[in-house]
Amino acid sequence: MTLTRKGAATRRRIVEGAAGQIREEGVFALRLEDVMARTSTSKSQLFHYFPGGKDELLLAVARHEAQRVLEDQQPELGALTSWEAWQRWRDKVVARYRAQGVNCPLHTALSQLGSTTGAARAVAAGLLEQWQGELAAGIRHLQGSGEGGSGLDAEREAAALLAGVQGGVLILLTTGSAVHLEAALDSGLARLRGARPVS
Repeated sequence: MTLTRKGAATRRRIVEGAAGQIREEGVFALRLEDVMARTSTSKSQLFHYFPGGKDELLLAVARHEAQRVLEDQQPELGALTSWEAWQRWRDKVVARYRAQGVNCPLHTALSQLGSTTGAARAVAAGLLEQWQGELAAGIRHLQGSGEGGSGLDAEREAAALLAGVQGGVLILLTTGSAVHLEAALDSGLARLRGARPVS
C-alpha cells in the first residue's frame, strides 16, 4: 500500500498505540476498540490500514518493535570498537530490558501470531540476523585491533552471545529478574576477553 505522508503518520500512530496498549495491559487484553480510542482513529481508518484486522496489526507491531530493539541499542551496538564500548552496550541492554519488565510487545505479538507463521518467522529472523551481524562486526574489530577474541569464530561467538541475551530476556519475561541476562552477557564478554567468567 502506497501511503501519503499523512496516511503513513496515521498508520504509525495506530501501531505505536497498539504497542503501548500491549506494554500496559498485555496482548490478551488488546482490543481494537481500545486502540482506536487511544489513537483517535475510526474503525474505517483502522481497517483501511490493517484490512486483516488484529493479526495484521500485531504483525505491524512486531515489525515496529523489532526495529526498536536495535534502535534502542544505538549508538553503542554500531560502535563496538573497544572494551569500554562493549561495557556500555552491555549496560544499555540490561537497562532496556529491566525498564521494559515482563510486557514485551515484540515477544507478545509474535507469540500471539504463532511462531509457525511465515510472516512472524521473517520478522524474528530479520531482527536476529541484523543483531548478530552487528555483534560479529564488533568482535572482528576487537580481533583486528588485538584487544581480544583471538582465534575465535566471530560469527559463532556473536551467535552464542545473542542466544545468551535472548535466553536471559525470556527468563526475565517469566520471572521479572535480570540476573540471568546479566550472567549471560558477562560470561560472553569474559570469553571474548579471554578471561574466566566470575563465579
